[in-house]
Amino acid sequence: MSGYGATFATMQALGLLPMKAENPAYVRAEQGSGKGTKLVVVGAGVAGLCTAYEAKKLGYEVTLLEAGNRPGGRVWSGRNGDVVEFEDGTKQTIEWTKGLYQNMGAGRLPSIHGTTLGYVRQFNIPMEIEVNTSRSTFLQNDHINGGKPYAQRKVINDSRGHVSELLSKAVAGGGFDQEFSTDDKKRLMDFLSYYGPLDKAGKYKGSDRADLKQYPGAGPQDMIVNEDTIPLDTILKANFLGYEMYEEAWDWQATMFQPKGGMDAIPYAFAKALGPVLHLNSPVTAIAKTGKGVTVTYLKEGKETHITADYCVSAMPLTILRKIKVDLDPAHQDAVTKASYRGSYKIAWEGPRFWEKDFNIYGGLSFLSQGPSPLWYPSADIFSDRGILVAGYQDESIDRFQTMTLPQMFARSRGSVERLHPGHGDKLEKPIFVGWKRMKWYEGSWIGAQPAAEYDVMNQPDGPIYFAGDAMSHVVGWQEGAFLSGIRALQMINDKVKSA
Repeated sequence: MSGYGATFATMQALGLLPMKAENPAYVRAEQGSGKGTKLVVVGAGVAGLCTAYEAKKLGYEVTLLEAGNRPGGRVWSGRNGDVVEFEDGTKQTIEWTKGLYQNMGAGRLPSIHGTTLGYVRQFNIPMEIEVNTSRSTFLQNDHINGGKPYAQRKVINDSRGHVSELLSKAVAGGGFDQEFSTDDKKRLMDFLSYYGPLDKAGKYKGSDRADLKQYPGAGPQDMIVNEDTIPLDTILKANFLGYEMYEEAWDWQATMFQPKGGMDAIPYAFAKALGPVLHLNSPVTAIAKTGKGVTVTYLKEGKETHITADYCVSAMPLTILRKIKVDLDPAHQDAVTKASYRGSYKIAWEGPRFWEKDFNIYGGLSFLSQGPSPLWYPSADIFSDRGILVAGYQDESIDRFQTMTLPQMFARSRGSVERLHPGHGDKLEKPIFVGWKRMKWYEGSWIGAQPAAEYDVMNQPDGPIYFAGDAMSHVVGWQEGAFLSGIRALQMINDKVKSA
């Protein structure tokens, strides 16, 4: 995290900014200010869609070119009949039951992403809650507890209990006498007793927050707390802390959202509004500067076609931009060439919703310390018969996953399910692997570490050529960053048009 993201997060942590959605960004321009100006946008991911949509509203003569057969880029919901195509020609056809889907790329919308949610409101896209966390999900380490998983609620609350007990001993032993007054020490002890929770002797002996031996019921059936807690040294050896805290990240906190029926409802809403402005199956092969602007060359039905414009916004992944002939200055060419994208993947399976019926898991994520992780349980269509379960959402570089064949990947993924849900791994079928570093027209999930100097270069135009995409923002890997970058690029163009 750097720049805006680091500053924002630090100020939030210090209590200097409220944790609320930013107001939707917009282009500060008069209606009709783009009239008479031609703009070509390359790439119909959400950055390109947003740029073209806002430009059209301002009166620009816009053409949006997309190499693939759908809008949205990495905002894609896979369904029955869709084809996953890799750059090397490998193809997988999705054969899931009609009506089922999986968001193969973007999968959640934070409530603080105001620009994204602003477009959701503008297009009246029906939304539902994305259950990003559940205390019923599991944490598992092959080397701890005989490889058996712990419920997340038990790990989290036993961790709090043990730490509270240690702190209470330190307070009672005078360890904080220099820092706290007598009254403040009393308040801290009261806090730890509740936060733990601790008994009257200052001991943590489990709680109903963590685990029950018996649920309360009618008549004589009382609640019985399981006092067999996970030892603190076991929790530390298991290295579960990152999994315990993941939902505390400022952009992962509840409430999270998703469009009903699939995340691609967002790009399809833009596409509908753009109409004939959007040209699918039109891969760009060259972008050349001219004395008056740019000439963009692309293929339409296999035939080379040229279009001239005053400005061009490249919203392609930099992995694809560097593969075509582009008239860039040395600084931009160097930044594009050096850009390194991550190789995030998802493995999705169809199956009966055993996680709900047998394990009381309704959405959220289970994490494994070894093997494909996490398991991401669907938030859509809860209580229905079948669903799509993600078993593995991480980078291909982990555990040398990129060296495996598809059958080997699927076997490892099924193994992760079996370790968390014994006896249920074989119930899964019709697996699909989407590795974004292999995907045709993308070749990466999101940009990795990017030197500040190269980031600054890509955020400035190269003559009439401008750049957009989440890689041109400090909100990498989110739709919010892509939207903000597209709006910023158009703002710079419009300011130049206005001053001409």
